[in-house]
Amino acid sequence: MAATQRIAVGIMVAAACASSLAGCATGSNGPKEGAHGPQKGAAVPKNVFRLIGDGSTAFTGAQPYLPRPERLKPGQKPPQFVVFSWDGAGEDSQKLFSHFREVAKENHATMTYFLSGVYLLPEEKRKLYKPPQHSPGSSDIGFNDEKGIAATVKQARLAWLEGNEIGTHFNGHFCGPDGGVGTWSVDEWKSEIAQAKQFVRTWKTNTGMKQSSPLPFDYDKELIGARTPCLEGQKNFMKAARQLGFRYDSSGVNNQVWPKKKKGLWDLSMQLVPFPGHTFEQLTMDYNFMVNQSGTKTQGDPDKFDYWGEQMRDGLVKGFYRAYDGNRAPLIIGNHFESWNGGTYMRAVEDTVKEVCNKPDVRCVSFHQLVDWLDAQDPKTLEKLRTLNVGEAPRQGWASFLSGRPAPAPKGVPGAPAVKQ
Repeated sequence: MAATQRIAVGIMVAAACASSLAGCATGSNGPKEGAHGPQKGAAVPKNVFRLIGDGSTAFTGAQPYLPRPERLKPGQKPPQFVVFSWDGAGEDSQKLFSHFREVAKENHATMTYFLSGVYLLPEEKRKLYKPPQHSPGSSDIGFNDEKGIAATVKQARLAWLEGNEIGTHFNGHFCGPDGGVGTWSVDEWKSEIAQAKQFVRTWKTNTGMKQSSPLPFDYDKELIGARTPCLEGQKNFMKAARQLGFRYDSSGVNNQVWPKKKKGLWDLSMQLVPFPGHTFEQLTMDYNFMVNQSGTKTQGDPDKFDYWGEQMRDGLVKGFYRAYDGNRAPLIIGNHFESWNGGTYMRAVEDTVKEVCNKPDVRCVSFHQLVDWLDAQDPKTLEKLRTLNVGEAPRQGWASFLSGRPAPAPKGVPGAPAVKQ
């Protein structure tokens, strides 16, 4: 069998495995009421498989388990969306990428993994990276080795086949005033984005792993959003992203209200939620909880690890219920695959997934799925939802609040007018 044929078969087998795994994740009792995890999708047809470039990526058709968005009916209560997202996603000896893939499947969830391009670039090829305002081969997060690249590619492949999103966290993760991303121009952002794509599209050439299976997507089409390093440089990044066809950004800070578009992109910023034991609220990211607990020390007082983890978990859960019982605004959560303060934040995130994702009307989704749903809605409905403040449920009830006659749904969305032949 030719190498290309072997790879194609491998992809189709992986897709079938993803379908089986998603279907088996609920156990013998079937999915819980109201849970919305990976949705059934068609297997990869043989005739749509096409290697791209050096075979690092491939077009394999529509993504499995990507649900078709439905427009809210008049008077219908919105679902509660929750997005768990990961900055700089990669698989190392901690195996957190693979672990949270399993956590997602077991709890009817899909997630967004923001892949760092340099995680697919071997150390010996580091000078292929030409970061803006830095010398070639510079990176504040280093590069990778062949074992790490193979492990990261495997997890990204399986994650996508299970319905998760592969976004980008760009490359060198430069922060601060000295050449940090906050100082980059629009053109410098375009260069950084182009290189992030290039490292994903050429990982086989750069590693020599020619016989490995490709990533089963066209990254030019798959990549529709990002989060900037340290939440810096959003203004010029968004200008570049809009010109490059991105659909959303998650680099800001917001309250728990319904999102709107900002400069042509959906603003899906992380949010402020209650911080137990404090009068101020906290951003929904592990790093920010850590800084407010142990400062910049990633390993503080071990006697406080459990307490700090409970603070994060309880804060996220309180934020969830505030929306779930209130305005139903999507809850946006950001994290890193890390072991700060004894791994307490990873346990807090896992506990939160288990607490919220199996409840009725809750959909733990990727950013891709959320923007698909937002784009399918009547703009007037979203405008009305944005009138609800943090934790505010409609006084007259949802049926009355959203009972107005909606505009026709966009073509291709359930509820749209039939297309005349």
